Amino acid sequence: MKGKKWILALLMLSLTAGVLGGCGKSGGKSEGLTRVTLNEVAHSIFYAPMYVAIEEGYFEQEGIEIELVTGFGADKTMTAVLTGEADIGFMGSESTIYTYAGGTQDYVVNFAQLTQRAGNFLVSREPVDNFTWDMLKGKTVLGGRAGGMPEMVFEYILRKNNIDPAEVDIDRSIDFGSTAAAFSGGDAQFTVEFEPHATALETKGDGYVVASLGEDSGYVPYTAFSARKSYLDEHGDTVQAFTDALQKGMDFVQSHTPQEIAQVIAPQFAETDLDTLTTIVKRYYDQDTWKENLIFDEDAFDLLQNILEDSGVLEKRVPYRDLVDTGYAEKALE
Repeated sequence: MKGKKWILALLMLSLTAGVLGGCGKSGGKSEGLTRVTLNEVAHSIFYAPMYVAIEEGYFEQEGIEIELVTGFGADKTMTAVLTGEADIGFMGSESTIYTYAGGTQDYVVNFAQLTQRAGNFLVSREPVDNFTWDMLKGKTVLGGRAGGMPEMVFEYILRKNNIDPAEVDIDRSIDFGSTAAAFSGGDAQFTVEFEPHATALETKGDGYVVASLGEDSGYVPYTAFSARKSYLDEHGDTVQAFTDALQKGMDFVQSHTPQEIAQVIAPQFAETDLDTLTTIVKRYYDQDTWKENLIFDEDAFDLLQNILEDSGVLEKRVPYRDLVDTGYAEKALE
């Protein structure tokens, strides 16, 4: 079954998490600040509110020094959280469901949802006028890693359009961070890409954006912040301060223009010129990518489990109350 190897690997890691958990960096002080190691699944403009919170100094205002590490994949980010290498993980919440379903004792709990739409785009090898999803039947598409949110939301959209994913030749062997390079040098007719890779493919003339998965999927709980249950129990004040800082970042993107947002997060993306950065931010801004608050609602969690079930990676549903704690996000609004 798809996802089973993922769960087994994480189960092995969870056996050592209790031993290694004491090696994490939480609680460390730097000039009066509490250091928090945050492992992000990818470094993407898609996550703009988090970078606003970093660049505007909101974490420091709340007494936190962020050590930001990029995991390059939800499996790697989850591994860092389970072993205590990271205090907080930022990734697709499907990862927390996998570990819980696999029997992890000190499981990982979601406490703040950042994005409410998919952040990737369908890129075609050739220009396509008036694209419709049934054009993918019989075509090869680089969908991303099996069991990951990019690939599963892609399948979800196909089903919404009455297309059986089996009618599309979906390559699930390549991690989403590597699909753009594989597309440039390969033969696939389509690829599913995050920014800035989608725009980079267009700029090089290697592809053309023909659809937004965020628009066509509707509201989906795509990424959230999470931590081990024990970390939440032991460092609740730190998690609250972290969430308060994030909410300030959310407030900023709700009250500022894409140009202003791009200018603030530009230091995080030094390799991207400001015009391109602004264009990408506007794409996400216009499709209502970011929530107004960080509350991970039960309806959204149910939809996520529906997607996992439809993709064949979840045999038994898991309880919302165990895997989501909305208290921090609710208090951040006070």
